[in-house]
Amino acid sequence: MTRLAVRKTWKLYIGGDFPRSESGRYYPVHSEGGDELLANVSRSSRKDLRNAVAAARKAFPGWSGRTAYNRGQILYRMAEVAEARSAELVDEVARSGSARADARKEVAASIDRLVHYAGWADKYQQLFGSVNPVAGPFYNFSTLEPTGVVGIVAPRESALLGLISRVAPAIVAGNTVVVLASEGRPLPAITFAEILATSDLPGGVVNILTGFSDELASWLAGHMDVNAIDISGLEQEKLAEAVHLAAENVKRMVRDDRIDWFSDSAQSPYHIAEFQEVKTVWHPMGT
Repeated sequence: MTRLAVRKTWKLYIGGDFPRSESGRYYPVHSEGGDELLANVSRSSRKDLRNAVAAARKAFPGWSGRTAYNRGQILYRMAEVAEARSAELVDEVARSGSARADARKEVAASIDRLVHYAGWADKYQQLFGSVNPVAGPFYNFSTLEPTGVVGIVAPRESALLGLISRVAPAIVAGNTVVVLASEGRPLPAITFAEILATSDLPGGVVNILTGFSDELASWLAGHMDVNAIDISGLEQEKLAEAVHLAAENVKRMVRDDRIDWFSDSAQSPYHIAEFQEVKTVWHPMGT
């Protein structure tokens, strides 16, 4: 009997689960030249986005309450699993339009980036925190705290390395994120979600949606339970609208519009600080 191959259904990643879009909508993803249909991918709705934000908010207390050392361990575990599935990631990046040699280079750099931020998990506080000089019998400390729920519009061209370069610094310091994957190259992001699901990362810390970025980004920027938004992957003509919507609840806004995600400056502890708030504490001396 002839066997039928099991075709993969490309789903969303919300709260540690892989649901289909509640709307039932999907959109076709084609190869770089447009002559080959790669997959039909879920087209997220506004309700999907609200569910993802709710999952991220629910996960925030537990994730931010973990020790820095433990968060670093989990990011390192993500790198371990990505390394084990690197051949699959190379296939997905190559299918999305990169030459195979370039795909191998991007996957290797992506895994190294996870290890880089895993190492910073218990060190960035020493770099950005301080004991401040004050004119009185007090100690004055400044420490960093996670902002909360961060929305990320992932870079469009660098579907894997660009995405990880923006997600890793946000979560390593205790934030939870809702990511809009590259609209034209979503497949590496979904495979990366499958890696997250088997990497000891609690459900809801990272939520990945696929769909039309221009449509979803405005809903994400205007959502009142999102505390910060990274619009690195947003088109220039959509920036003004995103800024206007984000201002309604005074969201922190970050944009990294670099072209070369392999550059040394694409990985930096300063990218961790972009998603942190500074808390200052006074304490009297001698008590």
